[in-house]
Amino acid sequence: MGESDLPEGAQALNQVMPTAPPALAFTDAAGRKLGLASFAGHGLLVNFWATWCGPCVAELPSLVAIAPVLAKAGILVLPISVDLNGAAAVRPFFASHRITGLPILLNPDGSALDGLNAGGIPVTIVINAVGQLVARYDGAANWNTPDTIKTLRQLAHGKAAASLMQQI
Repeated sequence: MGESDLPEGAQALNQVMPTAPPALAFTDAAGRKLGLASFAGHGLLVNFWATWCGPCVAELPSLVAIAPVLAKAGILVLPISVDLNGAAAVRPFFASHRITGLPILLNPDGSALDGLNAGGIPVTIVINAVGQLVARYDGAANWNTPDTIKTLRQLAHGKAAASLMQQI
């Protein structure tokens, strides 16, 4: 399964009324404790994945591809691995797959998934620039499409949430 076999991220995302996200604790590769608040002021595309998860591995190239495009719009891509072996599993995986431009972020105990009531991985959430959860998708998607990039920019900067509220 490659990224072209996956549903388009823009069509897969489930927009929700803006709400405070659950407290999600994770670390960077150096062991520093982080949370979503560590990235305040940025839109966030947060993806929970693992090296052993086939659908996760299939969608990862699309996240790598859009990270620099989204960064120009103030949106960060945060792939958070739930591999039990943490950085010891992710570092060699990133190296063997030539993944650059994404941080190594870790949640080996899976507590962040519990906070999201996730039944499995991958799970992707979108946090807007004011720190609200605005969209979610459970499953793998191709995030590297023009429509998806446009949708993510709108969600991260609050425009999609405003139109959603007008529809209610």
